[in-house]
Amino acid sequence: MSISVNDHLVKTRNQLFSTINSLTKEELNKKPASDMWSVSQVCHHLFLAERAFTQSIIYGLKQGISRKADPKPIQFAADRSIKADAPDIVLPGEVSLTMEQIIDELDMSREVLLEVLSRIEDKSLLAERSAKHPLFGHLPLDQWVELIYLHEHRHIEQIEEIKLYIR
Repeated sequence: MSISVNDHLVKTRNQLFSTINSLTKEELNKKPASDMWSVSQVCHHLFLAERAFTQSIIYGLKQGISRKADPKPIQFAADRSIKADAPDIVLPGEVSLTMEQIIDELDMSREVLLEVLSRIEDKSLLAERSAKHPLFGHLPLDQWVELIYLHEHRHIEQIEEIKLYIR
């Protein structure tokens, strides 16, 4: 039996919260180096990215003409050995957040995503329509959803690395 996309979303988000739940506010906001993000910046980036992904899904669904795209090898998005620069729209900036603020942001972006997905009567549209991704080009909308948990997994590994420096 395969795990559903929703199960992956839940599992990865729970893993993220488990990874950060023991950190103090100071640890959440401590940068390991001037050119690295803090844990709170990584989490804020995840919030911004999930919002952007959700907007891309909405855009793809609203397109009058269906543009079908071939599936892409998005699994490598979770591979931290492959460097990828975040687009400006999802850069976290210099934020200092509490655990409560991080959880609130991530809960809010997930709630909006799930609401959008729940309103899609014909789920096959997610495979039939696409939106342009900055790294993958035109990406089927169902892969945009998968990319959310793959991207989150990538950053959970990053947080684990950050924790080695800040503790």
